[in-house]
Amino acid sequence: MALAITNENLEQIMASETPVVIDFWAEWCGPCRMVAPIVDELAKEYEGRVQVCKCDIEQCDDAVMKFGIRNIPTIIFVKEGKVVDKQVGAAGKSELINKIEKLL
Repeated sequence: MALAITNENLEQIMASETPVVIDFWAEWCGPCRMVAPIVDELAKEYEGRVQVCKCDIEQCDDAVMKFGIRNIPTIIFVKEGKVVDKQVGAAGKSELINKIEKLL
């Protein structure tokens, strides 16, 4: 399962030496609910190689502001503390795998 990002653990996660994938979502967002199981699958498949996280936009405003999130779902791909790619809107698993593989 993907790690939940909070205002308290955001900086620690961003300082990770492994690549980070963050799914910005909300409970009321239909497309977010479609992407959620895919993100959880990716968290299991890439465990130990990529830190896959979820950020509820209503619970972690620090991350929303830090990354300028305006639409959800948005998935950002972070390497060495910098955003290197972004997926705005729902995406299929193969699309997300391609973006993750570029991080490795």
